[in-house]
Amino acid sequence: MIQKPKGTYDVYQEKGRKILYLENIIASLMEYYNIDYVRTPIFEASELFHRGVGETTDIVSKETYDFLDRGNRNMTLRPENTAGVVRSYIENKMYGEANQPIKTWYYGPMYRYERPQSGRFREFYQFGVEIFGSNDPALDAEIISIPVNFYKLLGLKGIKVNINSLGDSESRENYRQALLNYFKPHLNCLCEDCQRRYEKNPLRILDCKFDANLDIIKKAPRILDYLNETSKNHFLNVQKYLKAMNIDFEINPNIVRGLDYYTHTVFEVEADIKGFGSQNVLCGGGRYNNLVENIGGPSTPGVGFALGLERLLSALEFENIKLIEEKSLDLYVIPMSENEKEYASSITNGLRMSGFKIDIDYMNRNIKSNFKQSERLNAKFIAIIGEEEINNNYLTIKNNKTKQEYKVKIEEIIDFLDEHLDHDDDCNCGHHE
Repeated sequence: MIQKPKGTYDVYQEKGRKILYLENIIASLMEYYNIDYVRTPIFEASELFHRGVGETTDIVSKETYDFLDRGNRNMTLRPENTAGVVRSYIENKMYGEANQPIKTWYYGPMYRYERPQSGRFREFYQFGVEIFGSNDPALDAEIISIPVNFYKLLGLKGIKVNINSLGDSESRENYRQALLNYFKPHLNCLCEDCQRRYEKNPLRILDCKFDANLDIIKKAPRILDYLNETSKNHFLNVQKYLKAMNIDFEINPNIVRGLDYYTHTVFEVEADIKGFGSQNVLCGGGRYNNLVENIGGPSTPGVGFALGLERLLSALEFENIKLIEEKSLDLYVIPMSENEKEYASSITNGLRMSGFKIDIDYMNRNIKSNFKQSERLNAKFIAIIGEEEINNNYLTIKNNKTKQEYKVKIEEIIDFLDEHLDHDDDCNCGHHE
């Protein structure tokens, strides 16, 4: 039997309905923030991620899915989407548009060849926001507010924001030199990966999961001690705006994030979920003022975040948060024989186009089995269509809960269903008004 690839999963039935619900929440939330949808290719030139994400990151050095296409070009399945959105921003000359800043959001699959574990897959879905053109610290705070408000809308409690600053280029270079001096006598104590990172990007040593508990990591110099005045003021203003929005936060100098492109604000959002372990961090992001220029565009500030849907779903299940109500139908249609099926199909199609949730028997069950099927489908009403109903232009409608029966003229069926069904929570499509 052919099985799905390791590190992937199928979506169906209840899980599929949950994901669609989350997607709708995301799309609505983005309208509130006046952020436009962007979609980029699932695969891009490998060079994009090497230049954008960074050669020293685990993502690029260990985890990307790379391949040669038929034109002998090096291509990569996207491991994250910031670099792709930046490429799109440059290629489509969005920097020249009058309406600035450019605010974009995306949702789609990413690919990393890493060891599958709870909440982590090789194919995974991310929702993210990227905003270009403004260096305003208020925008950093707004970016942080999006996942915070999203999680609160879903009912997650104990939302906690951890923030740090990596400063501007000058601050970061000063800090880099301090780390080189600090780690030089301790290189033999570090893992092989961190020994390689020492020369290329010593900040990545602080993000190492293998060496995280070593004293030399815990006692390393802190970036906040090396910020220049410009970077300090930016970080202080971010905190000011977060307080204005009543978003609780803590300063965590150990947050450096796993990608090379960050400058100034970096952050993580976690939920206080008892027993959830290391998966508590649900979201991360920050500012990247040099990334657009590094990929070949004009000097442009940017800021964004991404969150994984799989870890979010696990958190919601762990907290017993019910996203969706039990699936139900407005009406289950039972043609008594093949002779009535054409008429039943016409009725069913018309009612669906009027905004009702309808299903019909396609298995040629007997009436008793159809009643059981209507209960499995949680149908509120049953419509029975036999020869008598067709000849007299009505439907026999049965309330599946009270078992009360009605003879309803075809031209009155929409009014009948409107009167007996509550569509306030289910349908905003504007039909059957």
